[in-house]
Amino acid sequence: MGNDGGSIPTRRELVKEALRNPTTTELKETQNEQQEFHWSTDPLSKRPLSRPIVSDSSGNLYNKDSILEFLLPSKEGSSKAEADSVLQGAVKSLRDVVEVKFEVDVEARSRSNGSARVESWICPITNKTLGPGVKAVYLVPCGHAFSDSAIKEVSGETCSQCNEPYASNDVVPILPTAPADIARLALRAKTLRAKGLTHSLKKASSGGKKRKNNAADTEPKSESLDVDAVQTKPRNGVRQYTTQFPDAASLPSSGIRDPTTASIAAKVLEKQELYNKRRKMENENLRSLFSSRDSNKPSGKSSDFMTRGFSIPANPKR
Repeated sequence: MGNDGGSIPTRRELVKEALRNPTTTELKETQNEQQEFHWSTDPLSKRPLSRPIVSDSSGNLYNKDSILEFLLPSKEGSSKAEADSVLQGAVKSLRDVVEVKFEVDVEARSRSNGSARVESWICPITNKTLGPGVKAVYLVPCGHAFSDSAIKEVSGETCSQCNEPYASNDVVPILPTAPADIARLALRAKTLRAKGLTHSLKKASSGGKKRKNNAADTEPKSESLDVDAVQTKPRNGVRQYTTQFPDAASLPSSGIRDPTTASIAAKVLEKQELYNKRRKMENENLRSLFSSRDSNKPSGKSSDFMTRGFSIPANPKR
């Protein structure tokens, strides 16, 4: 851009090619690249897809161990936030995913062209390879994967692999690209949530907060202890107030049935007893500072340090 022996471009040269929308060919190339990536790589861990493989309500594929690592409590906040951005709240438990059971093509050789996935998956009915460029689906709740054309050709709504019945709305496209398929999956997930079901057609787990609130409501309330402020006799012209707690003898042995309340009462009594001992020691130390003798009697050596040397004897010597 200058000072390097070259020329400085002008604005006309910089904006010669205006921003334009990508062509259909470019969109297809980008879509194919994305399909190849998601058919071969786990978006959470960036590792190759390997069985067992699970799928969420949107038809995305993940390694099952990656989902388990996401659901387990982790100290790394950055990785957790990145996984949340990928899942977008679609997976909150293992009930929100279905294990996809692919048919592996044993005769096919492992790919050696640098692809991340080495297994070749096929449709068990048509033997068509499942991957980018082929519309594949799986059934809920069994999870067996087929090509879309095979499901349309086979009559009946039972899985040809396990004979488990399924509904037409439970045929989930794998990595859908058509807007109609994406909208149908979003509507299906919304309908299941309204019915209290998850993507795997299992009941959604109830929140733990409700259980905690119910437990708090059913827990017996603690019995209150009577605490009174008692005025004692004035000492040295100062009135003293002490907080009087009921002692252990005054508490009914069978009155407190809750062990939690009983332990709290015992702790309160122990603290009060310790407080009374400490207060008694402070009062004794405070009284030792002042003399309680008669002022008419000679003090001598019996006087304390506050009055020693300052008292005037009754018959001073001359």
